[in-house]
Amino acid sequence: MTNTAPQSAQLDSGETEIAVFRVDKTRYWRDHGIMALVLMALAGAVLWAIDSPYPAIGSLGAILAVALRAAYLASEAFALRWTLTNRRLILPGGQRALQLLEIETARILLGDVQVITLTGDKHLLKHLGDAQGVITQILTARDKRARRAGG
Repeated sequence: MTNTAPQSAQLDSGETEIAVFRVDKTRYWRDHGIMALVLMALAGAVLWAIDSPYPAIGSLGAILAVALRAAYLASEAFALRWTLTNRRLILPGGQRALQLLEIETARILLGDVQVITLTGDKHLLKHLGDAQGVITQILTARDKRARRAGG
């Protein structure tokens, strides 16, 4: 999801914002729903395997734990934003950034976007509505920056 709303990242002189990537609320809740279902099945299976008389209670507990976690972290997650400029990918909070020429690859990892630098550092852009579109924008900006730097 691209949003051009005002953002907190400070841009350097001559730097222009290309896009701001924010957490997609539908994707956030769907991801947590899937996590709850997987953990429900796992908890029930483990309790059934150890012959516990309460596998259903364990399954319910797993769902409630994930729901509580999702609700507790929602406001923090929805405040995350990654800013793509013509020079950098600025990470949430604006204190850290990746120079575009340092980005080796960007790929989909379990529906999120993983950015890997030339030094092997890995950064995850989570709960995005259009992961492939984000990857395309990042790699296009990187390649454009490389052409400008090379000639």
